[in-house]
Amino acid sequence: MTPSPQPATPTADLAATWAGFRKLYPVYAELAREFVIDLPAPAELDSGVETPSPESMEQAQRWLQQMDEQLQVHQLRQFLQTNPLVDCEAIVAMVQRLRARVAHGNAVRDKIDFLLVQYFSEVAPAELDDNHADLAYVAHALQPILGSIDLKPPLWLNSLERILEAARKCRSLNELLHGGILEQGRKAKAQAGELFCLPVALVAFTRFGYLMRRVFFRLMLADLNSILDGLTELEEKGVETIDCRRAQFSAQEPIVRLRMICQSWKVMFQAEYSSGQPLRMLVDLRASVETALGRGATAKATRAAGAPAAKPGKASAAAAAGVKVSPSPAPRAVLGKPPAEPAPPANKPTGAEFEINPPE
Repeated sequence: MTPSPQPATPTADLAATWAGFRKLYPVYAELAREFVIDLPAPAELDSGVETPSPESMEQAQRWLQQMDEQLQVHQLRQFLQTNPLVDCEAIVAMVQRLRARVAHGNAVRDKIDFLLVQYFSEVAPAELDDNHADLAYVAHALQPILGSIDLKPPLWLNSLERILEAARKCRSLNELLHGGILEQGRKAKAQAGELFCLPVALVAFTRFGYLMRRVFFRLMLADLNSILDGLTELEEKGVETIDCRRAQFSAQEPIVRLRMICQSWKVMFQAEYSSGQPLRMLVDLRASVETALGRGATAKATRAAGAPAAKPGKASAAAAAGVKVSPSPAPRAVLGKPPAEPAPPANKPTGAEFEINPPE
């Protein structure tokens, strides 16, 4: 006769809890260092003691709790998407800690939401088709965190699919950022309240966040490619600089420099996505390039009023757009090897803080 499994002893529970603390410690310690959070870790947690004292257990629990309270979701996002220190096991441990909280305020909800989307993004194959990422697929991927789930989503989760459909119809980042779609996503999460932490709701919101991330990538790359194509067209017309003040660049921004910045953005946007300042700059830069080409809103309004359209040649369109024309086409930038320090313009962020919700 096979003996029945014995219940876990308090000692075994404490050992498992301490093992979880030790798993999270390197991540939290690096987060504290990177974001200058002045919370010294308990000595026994820092030294890697395998059998801690009861006091050390208490201190470690308190330290992790204080770190959770001080860390902002945008800091987690920036850190986890760019730091190889965080693996899937660490993400699982972080989600389990946050889910164990008695109260789930907006900050905790947003962290859980981001961590689950990040975890699914890590484990899902790169070639995964959007149509295959249904609730059952996402639920299976999240089993290490959520366990087995009854996939009978309540009717109030249907709004997520409607928001996704609206996002997929967007033809540019500008449409997505200013069409009210992101606000609808935030509203759906806020209205869920404590129901957000139901396992089936976590699966639905993870799927929603992952597919919204796909939409962002598609639209960001489309905008970047449109800008680069526009810059090439301007170079062929002999234009050297354009007015990019609306995008927080200069009134005579060199096209060669804009091209380098767009190439660096392509790399940056592969890891992160946002509706904050960096993406708005991208939207405004595309508008600046289209204006320089005589395709912007100002040019269209002028033509609608009956004024003659600017010819595709150099002088007339360039003067109206604030661009500088050279006698011959400016040489194109070499894309394969950027200069040592392609610094962005002054007073512009060098990094990006990316989220699928509008900034508070």
